[in-house]
Amino acid sequence: MTIDYLKRGRSDDDRRQDDAQTRASVESTLADIEARGDVAVRALSEKFDSYSPENFRLSAAEIEALIATLTEREIADIRFAQAQVVKFAEAQRASMTDIEVETLPGVILGHKNIPVQSVGCYVPGGKFPMVASAHMSVATAKVAGVPRIVACTPPFGGKPNAGVIAAMHFGGADEIWVLGGIQAIGAMALGTETVDPVHMLVGPGNAFVAEAKRQLFGRVGIDLFAGPTETLVIADDTVDAELCATDLLGQAEHGYNSPAVLLTTSRRLAEQTLAEIDRLLDILPTADTARKSWEDYGEVIVCDSHEEMLAVADDIASEHVQVMTDRDDWYLDNMTCYGALFLGPRTNVANGDKVIGTNHTLPTKKAGRYTGGLWVGKFLKTHSYQRITTDEAAARIGAYGSRLCLLEGFVGHAEQCNIRVRRYGGINVPYGGAAPYRDTD
Repeated sequence: MTIDYLKRGRSDDDRRQDDAQTRASVESTLADIEARGDVAVRALSEKFDSYSPENFRLSAAEIEALIATLTEREIADIRFAQAQVVKFAEAQRASMTDIEVETLPGVILGHKNIPVQSVGCYVPGGKFPMVASAHMSVATAKVAGVPRIVACTPPFGGKPNAGVIAAMHFGGADEIWVLGGIQAIGAMALGTETVDPVHMLVGPGNAFVAEAKRQLFGRVGIDLFAGPTETLVIADDTVDAELCATDLLGQAEHGYNSPAVLLTTSRRLAEQTLAEIDRLLDILPTADTARKSWEDYGEVIVCDSHEEMLAVADDIASEHVQVMTDRDDWYLDNMTCYGALFLGPRTNVANGDKVIGTNHTLPTKKAGRYTGGLWVGKFLKTHSYQRITTDEAAARIGAYGSRLCLLEGFVGHAEQCNIRVRRYGGINVPYGGAAPYRDTD
């Protein structure tokens, strides 16, 4: 097995040091928000966004005024993209059914899918106004039936971004707040004098937003660890360097710490892609960001075979995986650790980010090993229930329960079963004793 790195990104140790610094900063900031509430939130907004309006929550009139600044074409495009996301979310919701089954005569078991009762949706917007993130969180929560949807987004250029606000409003947000970063996450999770806390936080964000969600997990639910964008391009010599370089830089422009990796069986393609990236960085308007990401986090890996590429890809567990090979469906059948797959040269990660309909809030930092991305099911809780409808079933299950509880030493548990064996089965079980076994069982 030969794996050759033509380019490496920053070491794991360097990345861990960055994470430690972020962790400490977030911890102290959340403590400040919990202690000082609205005062801390306003101070943070002034410090990081130079934004301090009379009210951070937008009124209905303010929302309508912002939407009115958009062109008909912009509104139509937003609605088209949102419709694709809603359509796929509705299909996913339809696949999740409540069930009820009689497992034994008189024993009824079931489960219900119940929406989370309040959700805080974070929509990034400091560097780029992430209109599409509103579809992915707000509109999907609406499809799930969440009764209270709170949406937060930072100001862009010193004011609310009309496109983001429109997408939030069209998606069904009940409250829209112009707040960004840790202050938004902290306010929604911890609550302040003016912000009622939510039960769950969702949405992507920078390293600080992702870390804030991680630290708040347990007090509230979170969708997943969705930090800085990651992309992995798996390619062979069926595609060219321009396509690979474009797809790598298209995601590297997200931020200064967005990993972009090329994994290929073709050394020629690898070398040509490196040269093509240099060329494109000279003409890309967002090169300042993309170049920093590529220099520090870009990697080019050459493998001997598709089997080797599969093993490396599953180990990387990238958020986005673009597959452009002579066997794309083979990767679909065999890959196990990733956020989302983009199969073939005709599609690309930007489609998934903005319009095609799958959710773009996806696991990062290897979280694809244990979770998929945000989807309608994340907003639903599956709760089980049980019912016993006959005396015979109560006595039969109770007898088994009695003996199994005592096997573990739980006498009080056993008595919960025994009292029902006595009442519904007419069997005089000694207090703290085991219910007898019957041959009919």
